[in-house]
Amino acid sequence: MKNLMQLIIVSMAMFSTLSLKAQVEFGIKGGLNFTFFKVDEGEFGTDPEVELGYYAGGFLDFQIDEKLHFQPELLYISLGDFDFLNVPIYFKYNIKNRFNILVGPSLNYFFDFLNAKLKVRADLAFTYNAASAIDIHIKYTIGFEKISPNVVFLGLGYKL
Repeated sequence: MKNLMQLIIVSMAMFSTLSLKAQVEFGIKGGLNFTFFKVDEGEFGTDPEVELGYYAGGFLDFQIDEKLHFQPELLYISLGDFDFLNVPIYFKYNIKNRFNILVGPSLNYFFDFLNAKLKVRADLAFTYNAASAIDIHIKYTIGFEKISPNVVFLGLGYKL
């Protein structure tokens, strides 16, 4: 918990510094997540299982220059019996017209998941700006640990 608080304080300091130099927008997002579990079955190989969940939260979009943005997010994720907070920290790059690519680490705080409270993952996301305030996004999260599943997120974002 102490490390989580330190991370939040450092992140807030970073965000406030960026906001002095960059244009900042705030938004909300939500959608569905598809989690892929892989369970070893001895000699029979792996048996992938998929579970459907949902997520909702908010994001800040700091424009650094015309094509580059810094976009931290805070999402609440519900997946079956598990509820957790997801904090992706993205660098967002405008590829062409309305298409963007987002990459960065993703910090996950599980409220109770085999007593391992904090997990770090890697995210790769793409967004399409359907309108000036609405985007459609897809995100792939890669789990680094054996028990950490891979996840695909599909959803909408709205800039306020």
